[in-house]
Amino acid sequence: MQHHYKLFHHLSTEMAAIPIIWAAALLPAVLLWVYILKKDKNPEPTGELVKALLLGVATCIPAALIEFAISFILFGSSEEGSSLIGNIADAFFVAAIPEECIKLLALWLVLRKNPSFDEHFDGIVYSVCVGLGFATAENVLYLFDNMNDWASVAIGRALFSVPGHYAFAVLMGYYYARYHFVERTTTNLICILAVPVLAHGIYDAIVMNIGINEYLILPIFVLLIVFCVTIHKICKKKILAQLQMDGTA
Repeated sequence: MQHHYKLFHHLSTEMAAIPIIWAAALLPAVLLWVYILKKDKNPEPTGELVKALLLGVATCIPAALIEFAISFILFGSSEEGSSLIGNIADAFFVAAIPEECIKLLALWLVLRKNPSFDEHFDGIVYSVCVGLGFATAENVLYLFDNMNDWASVAIGRALFSVPGHYAFAVLMGYYYARYHFVERTTTNLICILAVPVLAHGIYDAIVMNIGINEYLILPIFVLLIVFCVTIHKICKKKILAQLQMDGTA
């Protein structure tokens, strides 16, 4: 009887935590979404924004399948690198390249016949919707997969992972709009994917190598902070540049 009581108490505690976990998973993306929408002086149709968000969420499934396949090819059943080089390969080939390719496909599907895509800043708005849709789905999966330690996972992802996907999306949207409205050059076309992949890969490589050596934990964590601050400063400049191009800064 006592065993049943403990089991019931444990389950009821987990059930009570579920709404809090959902809130922790969704809130970081919601705040960033509201932030970017407030920057848009000529708001996009709600239906198109929701479509971009949902496509972003949907990208998690093919991305996960592709990542699993690439990880198995590179690392076998271990599914991850165990050295500096292995972690860097994991960061770029398993995470950054597949995820940013899938997100770019989703962005293209949203914008290819979208008459509302008529301003430079719109590229960033729609790209951020896709990126935050992906980040939200990923966040939910991570938090519910770590329910025993969901709070620390939620804090870490709210401070780094979700803002990271936001930043990668800003970079992708900036170059997508630049190619569409300003110069249809090969350089701009390449930058649409190459720049967010580079930013994403560097970020993941730093994170994955934090525990590679106990003496390097602090220096690598400091490097992570510096990188995140730098990338967000760059994103602020990209946002301002697009708003100025539209005359709405």
